[in-house]
Amino acid sequence: MNTAAAVSPDALRDRLAAARLYLCTDARQHHGDLARFLDAVLAAGVDIVQLRQKGLEAAEELSYLEVFRAACDRHGRLLAVNDRADVAFAAGADVLHLGQGDLPPALARQLLGAGPVIGRSTHSEAEAADAASDAAIDYFCAGPVWPTPTKPGRPAPGLGLVSYAAGLAATKPWFAIGGIDEARLGDVLEAGARRVVVVRAITDAADPGAAAARLAGRLAALRIDRRLNPRAGAGREAPAGS
Repeated sequence: MNTAAAVSPDALRDRLAAARLYLCTDARQHHGDLARFLDAVLAAGVDIVQLRQKGLEAAEELSYLEVFRAACDRHGRLLAVNDRADVAFAAGADVLHLGQGDLPPALARQLLGAGPVIGRSTHSEAEAADAASDAAIDYFCAGPVWPTPTKPGRPAPGLGLVSYAAGLAATKPWFAIGGIDEARLGDVLEAGARRVVVVRAITDAADPGAAAARLAGRLAALRIDRRLNPRAGAGREAPAGS
């Protein structure tokens, strides 16, 4: 299963540029509703969904990713795999996300070819600047903005890192990440973010689809200033109608 290979790299990057709402979720074993959950949140406006669940064996992860891949195909959304280039290739992922301690992005690009887009986690101004200029990286995440149980013990650089990333005027998409929910979204947008990664804001919601729709609606009210690279869809942005 290598769906990403059937989509041109430019088409994947165009879809990445249009993305605003990125969700990380586990496989929902305790809820037993993975396919229904994915259909609800993807239909409501989640643009990218990543299976993030440490400790899975590769075969088990690929089994869950079949459900993710089918849901993303139904809704025209992007499937992301965390950490592992081999799993991303086998699952036909559209996106491979790498942490600072994972495979170097340039090596992942050599292994995967021009196809899936590659993202990078950044936790400092230096890391964000490096990611913004690294040709092997298609997008980066800046955070955590607030401490989060998904990364216990990791210091949160806060809104200052978001403001710094916004000031880079990067010609590639970037996302604020870490502890973001509906109540905090306004602070993140004020700091300059126009794309966010969320976890519990949707996964812990009583109605995940409704929560996704509210977040997506607020992000959709902002538009990119296309005076920068129209494909990258990053850099200076402004409220709709400005």
